[in-house]
Amino acid sequence: MENQLVKSTEERTFQYQDSLPSLPVPSLEESLKKYLESVKPFANEEEYKKTEAIVQKFQNGIGKTLQQKLLERAKEKRNWLEEWWLNVAYLDVRIPSQLNVNFAGPASHTEHYWPPKEGTQLERGSINLWHNLIYWQLLRKEKVAVHKVGNTPLDMNQFRMLFSTCKVPGITRDSIMSYFRTESEGCCPSHIAVLCRGRVFVFDGILEGSLITPPEILRQLTYIQKKCHSEPDGPGVAALTSEERTRWAKAREYLIHLNPDNLTMLEKIQSSLLVFSLEDDSPHVTPEDYSQVTAKILTGDPTVRWGDKSYNLISFSNGVFGCNCDHAPFDAMVMVNISHYVDQKIIETEGRWKGSEKVRDIPLPEELVFTVDEKVLNDINQAKAQYLKQASDLQIVVYAFTPFGKKLTKKVMLHPDTFVQLALHLAYYRLHGRPGCCYETAMTRYFYHGRTETMRSCTVEAVRWCQSMQDPSSTILEQQHKMLQAFAKHNKLMKDCSAGKGFDRHLLGLLLTAKEEGLPVPELFTDPLFSRSGGGGNFVLSTSLVGYLRVQGVVAPMVHNGYGFFYHIRDDRFVVACAAWKSCPETDAEKLVQLIFRAFHDMMRLVNPAHL
Repeated sequence: MENQLVKSTEERTFQYQDSLPSLPVPSLEESLKKYLESVKPFANEEEYKKTEAIVQKFQNGIGKTLQQKLLERAKEKRNWLEEWWLNVAYLDVRIPSQLNVNFAGPASHTEHYWPPKEGTQLERGSINLWHNLIYWQLLRKEKVAVHKVGNTPLDMNQFRMLFSTCKVPGITRDSIMSYFRTESEGCCPSHIAVLCRGRVFVFDGILEGSLITPPEILRQLTYIQKKCHSEPDGPGVAALTSEERTRWAKAREYLIHLNPDNLTMLEKIQSSLLVFSLEDDSPHVTPEDYSQVTAKILTGDPTVRWGDKSYNLISFSNGVFGCNCDHAPFDAMVMVNISHYVDQKIIETEGRWKGSEKVRDIPLPEELVFTVDEKVLNDINQAKAQYLKQASDLQIVVYAFTPFGKKLTKKVMLHPDTFVQLALHLAYYRLHGRPGCCYETAMTRYFYHGRTETMRSCTVEAVRWCQSMQDPSSTILEQQHKMLQAFAKHNKLMKDCSAGKGFDRHLLGLLLTAKEEGLPVPELFTDPLFSRSGGGGNFVLSTSLVGYLRVQGVVAPMVHNGYGFFYHIRDDRFVVACAAWKSCPETDAEKLVQLIFRAFHDMMRLVNPAHL
C-alpha cells in the first residue's frame, strides 16, 4: 500500500463496493481449536484441561445452535459483524472516549520543510488545511485510489467517514452522524470549524464554486486568532465531549433545552468537514523523539478539540501539527492515508504556497456563541477536571530506533511487522517475568465493510522463544530455531485473520447471538481463562502497525495494567509509541521501549552474527 496515494485513474474510489465478498462465518470447530491454542500461554495444565472441557461442551452443545443462528444472520447481511461491532466496541461504551478510545498522532512535516518554528502556526495551518480541502474534493469526485493487495480491491467504505462525521452521545448508546456525500450523490457540507481559546468559529471552504486558497484561509485564521487573543476566553463547550458518555448526553440535552439555537450550533460542528484546533502550546519534537508532541495531541487542551469528531486537525504555536480522531467511524489507516497525502504535498511544494496571493472578498468567519448558564459552566468545569486528572495519569513515549529498519530485516528474510511484535513480547517478558496477552490489529478489508480482526500474537511459540532467550543454558542455535518457529506461526495467524479466519470476532458473534436469543451467557465466556487470555477486551498489550509510511499514532492502554503500542516501520528505522497509566505501579512505558530496542539487537544477532 506504500505507493497507493491519490492518482487520477479511471477507477472510482467506491466502485468495487457492491462486488466485494460478504464477511464469512468461520467454522466453529476451527475457531474453537484456535482459541484453545491461544489460551495455552496463560494456563497451567489443570486450568487448561478445565477450559478444554468447557470448550468441548460448548462445541457439542449450545455452540452448534448459536453457530446455526449466526449462519442465518450472515445470509441476510453482507457483513454480519458490522452493526454489532460498532455498538459493542464503540457506541455502547460509557467511559470517556476522548482519552480512552480516540487515536492520535503527530504529523511528520517536522522532519523536512516544517521544523518547529514560532510564528508559523497560521501560515502553515492555511497550507495544511488547503491540502486537506483538495483531498476532500478528490474524495467527493471519487478520485482517491482504491486500495488493493495485488489486483484485489479492498473495502473503501471507511473513507466516507473521514469528513463531516461526528459521534453524538446517547444515554445508553451513542450514534454516528455522517453528512458526507460524493458529488454524484449530491450536496454536502463544506465548512470548517475552528476552535480557539474556548470559542468556536466556522467558515466555508468554498467560495463561488471553488476552494478558498491558502492566503484566503490565512485571512480567516488570522481574524479568529486576533479576536481570541484580544478578548476573554470562551466557555469551552467542547470540553463536554471529553466527559463520560451518559453524562455528556445529559449535558447536551440540557444545552439544547436551554436554547434551541444551541442545537443548530452543535449540528454545525458535527457536520463540519473537520475541526481545526488552534493550540497555544509549543511542544518539543525531534525526528528521534516524538513523545511530548504526541502526548499533547492525545491529552491536550479539551476546550479546543471536539472529542467526538472523526477528524480534529491540531496546530501548535510552533507550527507543529497532528490529528486526534474518534475511533468509532474508521480505523487508523484512513488517517494514515490522508496524512501521507498531505505530507507528500508539503514535500512537493517545499512547504510553501506558490499560487496567487490574491484574497477575494470572503465573508468573515461566524462565531458560534452558545447560550450557557451556571449549570452548563459547572458541567464544563467538571468535564475539564476529570479529563485533566486522567490525562496527567497517561505516560506516553515515542522514540525512533535508528540503527536499522525494514531494509535489514528483509535482507535476513524476517517479516518486519513480526520482528517488532516478537521484540515486544521479549521485552514484556523481561520486564514482567511472564507472557503478556496481546491484541494485534489484522485488517479484514477484503470483505464488504470489513474492518479488523484480533490477531493474538502471544503464541506458544513466541513464549518458548522468550523463555529460551532468558535461559543461560540455551544455545544460540536453539534460540534461533525457536525464534524462526515463532515467526512462522505469527505470519500464518496474520494471514488467516486477514482471510476472515480469525476467531475473536467469531466468538463475539456467538456471544451476541446468545444474548439476542435471551439465552444465558455460555460458560466459555465466564471461564477465568477467557479474560486472562485477553477475551472481552482484556488484552494487556493493545498493538497496531500504523504502516510503512512516515505516519505515527498512539492509543491509551486497553486495561489499567496494560500498554497501548503503535509503531511504524521505515527502511532505516522503527518508530514506536507506547502508552501506560502512571497510577499502575507495575507498568512503565519508558522501560518497555528501551527493552524493545535491546530485543531488536538481540534478534538481529541471532540471524546475523556479525551484527554488533
